[in-house]
Amino acid sequence: MFCLNQCKSSLKNISNAFMQYNGLKVVSALSGGHRSTLSLQINARNASTQPLTQLSEDEMAMKDIVQRLAQQKIQPLVKQMDQNSMMDKSVIDALFQNGLMAVDVDPKYGGTGSSFFSAMLVIEELAKVDPSVSVFCDVQNTLVIQTFTRFASEEQRVKYLPRIAKDCVGAFCLSEPDSGSDAFALKTNAVKEGSNYVLNGTKCWITNAEHAGLFIVYANANPSAGYKGITCFIVERNTPGLTVAKHEDKLGIRASSTCPVIFDNVKVPESNVVGQVGHGYKYAIGTLNEGRIGIGAQMLGLAEGCFDHAVKYTLERKQFGQRIFDFQGMQHQIARIGAEIEAAKLLVYNAARLRDAKKPFIKEAAIAKLYASEVAANASEKCVEWLGGVGFTRDFPVEKYYRDSKIGAIYEGTSNIQLNTIAKHIADEYK
Repeated sequence: MFCLNQCKSSLKNISNAFMQYNGLKVVSALSGGHRSTLSLQINARNASTQPLTQLSEDEMAMKDIVQRLAQQKIQPLVKQMDQNSMMDKSVIDALFQNGLMAVDVDPKYGGTGSSFFSAMLVIEELAKVDPSVSVFCDVQNTLVIQTFTRFASEEQRVKYLPRIAKDCVGAFCLSEPDSGSDAFALKTNAVKEGSNYVLNGTKCWITNAEHAGLFIVYANANPSAGYKGITCFIVERNTPGLTVAKHEDKLGIRASSTCPVIFDNVKVPESNVVGQVGHGYKYAIGTLNEGRIGIGAQMLGLAEGCFDHAVKYTLERKQFGQRIFDFQGMQHQIARIGAEIEAAKLLVYNAARLRDAKKPFIKEAAIAKLYASEVAANASEKCVEWLGGVGFTRDFPVEKYYRDSKIGAIYEGTSNIQLNTIAKHIADEYK
């Protein structure tokens, strides 16, 4: 049996040890009897208690802008764009006009000057209405813009970012016919000729290629060095030898253009090399880590949009004299999907806020993409089932969300690649 005096002494020692540690102010109050209290008062200047999902005024304003745009400009065209496998030009114009294609680009380059987190809100809100439009905006704000803001020279930023913010769509060219998940086995090569590099090769599955005015292209400038020869280039659409091939006929996100891009003796000036020759593999990894948060946001928005349609239906549709929603079996299914969506939101928001805070986020980005993709697929599948025959028709939007959800586990790193990344970080944490 412990002696009370010994217990008090131990608590005092703990209190003293915590004093001034990490900005924590410790107040120790030991009273008579058998009670003892150790209370920690966290210095508000050194710790934030703001919930992840609590939005600032600027973030709320951004969200409202996107919601109005999505309902007024995008919603009426969703079915038509899906059927035609084509993004309507009016939608693209509206995204640029509302500053949604360069959300966290500094205003001095023509950008909106908001945060990476705000860009994720934009992607999420667009996906609630049409995941195709969402990924169109996502690739621009993550893979393309982050390449410039993180790795490009000031001269390249001044030259290209104002165009990207105003009306120029960008595309990110990494994947090839023989290098998907094994991205660094790419075969596109870049041979130095005087003050130029000559690119030859084929890229595939390139999102936004049909509309792109410039391409971020990864090619190997020194094949003997393996992946350490990979170099990043800025290639303009009108460069001779660059060809955008057929628009892929896809299961989902049909309005989003996905095309092969062919480089046949494409001459690129040395001034269009991003960063250092041979460092392209680092830049690709860096941008993809941010892009995975974007896909997480897209999948989150998809799940939310589909869930919203389906729950409203269950509150209106009646069977056996009562609303479908009122059956306990249905309530449990709806509650579980609702909980999964909320968990996905916390993961995506956390990864985005970590990135804005310049803290490590690679593991969190992989978790967010992995889980949000799984939730989107599960939620949309359940929503189709809840609607029964109606859910199986193209007259109601849930079947489109279901088709669109399938890409989440594939692009910007498959789910298994995300698991590899997560496992690697877990192993490192235990070293």
